[in-house]
Amino acid sequence: MATKTKEKKKNKKGLKALVIIICIIAVLAIVLNGLGHYRSDPAKIIKYETTNAYILDETDISGHRSGGGIAPEETMMAFKNCAENPDFSIDVFEFDLHITKDDVLVLLHDDTLDRTSDSEEVFGEKEVRPENKTYEELRTLNMGAKFETDSGETPYAGLKGDEVTDDLKILRVEDVLDYLNSAGTYKFIIEIKNSDDLGRKGVDILHKILVEKNLIDRVIFGTFHQEVSDYVDETYPDMTRSTCIKEVLDFWIAAITNSDTYEPPCTVLQIPYCFPFKNLGLNIATATVINYAHKHDIAVQYWTVNDEKDMEYLISLGADCIMTDYPDILYNVKNK
Repeated sequence: MATKTKEKKKNKKGLKALVIIICIIAVLAIVLNGLGHYRSDPAKIIKYETTNAYILDETDISGHRSGGGIAPEETMMAFKNCAENPDFSIDVFEFDLHITKDDVLVLLHDDTLDRTSDSEEVFGEKEVRPENKTYEELRTLNMGAKFETDSGETPYAGLKGDEVTDDLKILRVEDVLDYLNSAGTYKFIIEIKNSDDLGRKGVDILHKILVEKNLIDRVIFGTFHQEVSDYVDETYPDMTRSTCIKEVLDFWIAAITNSDTYEPPCTVLQIPYCFPFKNLGLNIATATVINYAHKHDIAVQYWTVNDEKDMEYLISLGADCIMTDYPDILYNVKNK
C-alpha cells in the first residue's frame, strides 16, 4: 500500500513538472512570436557617411539560389529566367558552391543531391555528395527533377538522359559567371558549402577564377565555417566576405548593448530576417540593428525573405539587400 502511495505521489510530481515545462515553452513561444512580429519605425533609421560600396540608398534585389522559387534552383534555366525576363530585373545573384572529386566548383545548395535531383535513381544510392563524384558524372543528373511550382506541378520530373537539356544540368561556376557577365553588370553573393580543407581548396579555386574574370570587386563571399572565413582573411584580403555564424552573434550582442568597443570582422552582415525561423523567432531586422551596422560601416543584407509584407518592411528600413526565392515578387513590391 505504501509503495502504491509513493508511486502516486511520484506520478503527480512528474505530471506537475511536465505541466510547468509545457507552460514555460508556451510562454517562450508567445514571447518569441511577439518579438518576431515586432516592427521598428522607419523614421528611426539614421543615415551615416560611408565608404562601403554595399551600403546603399536603395535596396538591392537578390535572387536567392538564383530565384529558386520560380525555376529549378541554381540551374542555367533559373539564371536565364532572372536575367532575361521582361517582367522583372534583379541586382544580385546568390548561389552556393561545392567542390567535386576532380576539383571543379559546381552549383548546389545542399550537402547532398537528393532534394533537387534524380541522383538516387541515376547513381543507385542515397545522399550522394558532390565531392565523391566527378563533374562529368554529375552532368548526367536532372537538376530540375524535384522542382515543384507553387501550384504543385513538377514539369521536369520525367526528363531522363538526352531529354535533360543543358539548362537543367549541374553548372560549373565558370559557366554561370561567363553567362551573367555577358548578360549584364550584376553583383554576386557566393557561398562555399564545404568546410575544412575542401572549403579552403574551394576558396583557392574560386579566387583564381574571379581574378581571371576580373570579378573580384563584384563578389561577396560567404561561408558558415569559421575556419574558411579565417582562411579568406589570411590568404585573400582582396575578397569581400560576409559574417559567419559566430560573428553574427557577436554583432547582435554588440548592437543590442550598444557596445563602444565592437570592431567589425568584415564589411557585410548577412543575417536571417527572423532567427531561428520565420514564425517563431526573434526579429533581427530593427532600426537598432541597421543603425549600429551602418554606424560601423557594415552593410546589412537579409535572407531569405519571401513574404510581401516583410519585403515592404525591410525596404522601408533601408535594408541594403534582400535575398528572396521570388525576385519577381520583390521587384513588384519595390517598384509599386
